[in-house]
Amino acid sequence: MRFKSNDGKTVFGRVENGYLHEYAGLHDPVPTGAVLSTRALSQIAPCAPGKVVALWNNFHALAAKLDKPVPSHPLFLIKPAESVIGSGDPIQRPVSYAGKIAYEGELGIVIGKRCRNASVEEAAASIFGYTIVNDVTAAELLNENPHFPQWCRAKGFDTFCCVGPAIVSGLDWHACHVVTKVDGVERQNYPLSDMVFSPAEQVSMISHDLTLEPGDVIACGTSIGVGSIKDGATVTVSIEGIGTLSNILALAGEGTQQAAITAASISV
Repeated sequence: MRFKSNDGKTVFGRVENGYLHEYAGLHDPVPTGAVLSTRALSQIAPCAPGKVVALWNNFHALAAKLDKPVPSHPLFLIKPAESVIGSGDPIQRPVSYAGKIAYEGELGIVIGKRCRNASVEEAAASIFGYTIVNDVTAAELLNENPHFPQWCRAKGFDTFCCVGPAIVSGLDWHACHVVTKVDGVERQNYPLSDMVFSPAEQVSMISHDLTLEPGDVIACGTSIGVGSIKDGATVTVSIEGIGTLSNILALAGEGTQQAAITAASISV
């Protein structure tokens, strides 16, 4: 996990029993020897990606529902670094947009080593761990212009990529479900075993298109159950073994503190 200390320093490390065992960084996960109480720290997104690669149509169930063919290569877009926020941070409605805002609960892959033209085996070795992503979308912008689908604009606003609360190495993703709730009501509950491309396959194939750097995140795509969020609603996305990512949709211009946060359930 990553935190901010009272002096504004960013600290990263392994969390156990309420204490952070500090590492030099995600790029260099070597213990520094420092041990800090998490009660004196402020949680932030567990990594600071240079880019987020977000997949579309990566689940068989959703492809069948949409009557879309299963792709032969990951279909993806790029979300900017500025869109990333952590668990507990508010999703800010853009000043210029009053339409529907949608949630998408997803598994996130965090890259640990520079990866380019990698085999599936090399790609697997480059994965640092797994996190949770809420890929937020200004849904009505996607097809606002009939001549050009606006994937980047609709998904790239500041705060539109919620990531956290932790990165977990060695996750048995095959056995996990993604559970998304809006104000406590379950909206998504789907198995990660239904993915078209496994995490290692995603990393390998995407690395042949562009270089993946340490800290970059691949959002593995979502399945059935995507819907819209009302202003003031809280979205939680949970994956057993990682925890719960919680964010509220705030009105444009509201403060940066979330009014009510669902406590993160961290497995370390």
